[in-house]
Amino acid sequence: MIVLLKLFLAHLIGDFLLQPYSWVKAKEKRKLGAWQLYCHALLHGLLILLLVWDWSFWKWALLIATVHLLIDAVKIEIQKAKTKRALFFIDQLFHVASIYIIWLWYQGESFSFSFLRNEKMVLFITLILFLTRPVSFAVKIFISKWTPQTEDDDAGSLQSAGKYIGILERLLIFAFIIINHWEGVGFLLAAKSIFRFGDLKESKDRKLTEYILIGTLVSFGVAILTGIIYQYFKELSAF
Repeated sequence: MIVLLKLFLAHLIGDFLLQPYSWVKAKEKRKLGAWQLYCHALLHGLLILLLVWDWSFWKWALLIATVHLLIDAVKIEIQKAKTKRALFFIDQLFHVASIYIIWLWYQGESFSFSFLRNEKMVLFITLILFLTRPVSFAVKIFISKWTPQTEDDDAGSLQSAGKYIGILERLLIFAFIIINHWEGVGFLLAAKSIFRFGDLKESKDRKLTEYILIGTLVSFGVAILTGIIYQYFKELSAF
């Protein structure tokens, strides 16, 4: 496990701490013709050797560096202005997955989805996904009949900010409950109330205030209930 942690550490250092912004721009501009692309991959290999501190590991370091190069090459070739943000997360996901798979190979193990045979893990994944877009959509539909006519289509608001704030709130509430820190739920509700108080006070719109309160309480209620459900089934003997 210590080797895997060192591999992830090397990735973080190489991708975020030791990669100048000028290298990133050069790769985006000259793509496969940028020498920075190859130096970046070489740097990852050297960092792995330095952190693992075992020369016999050089083949694995070379393999990881090569895979890193291929992933970055594909990314910069297909990257467009509109897909840049999404490709960043996809790129990082592929890097992490490749490091983990190569580490399994080094350990003489094979990758499997055996964790999906664990009922508790499947329940956890299902509830996490449930608290994201499905609940956002359900809450929006539930409170749609109370939508104030005075709203100005979220003028001055970040695009989709409310949706993502709601998702993060529910995930945090779920996390607080499953680790038995209910006080975190109260803190989160109080913090949101403070930030919302100014907006509601300035709007002087009772309908808008009630609309926001209903949405918040429904969202929080679903998250709390989901956490309770997880705790209940986790404590069953079947788990």
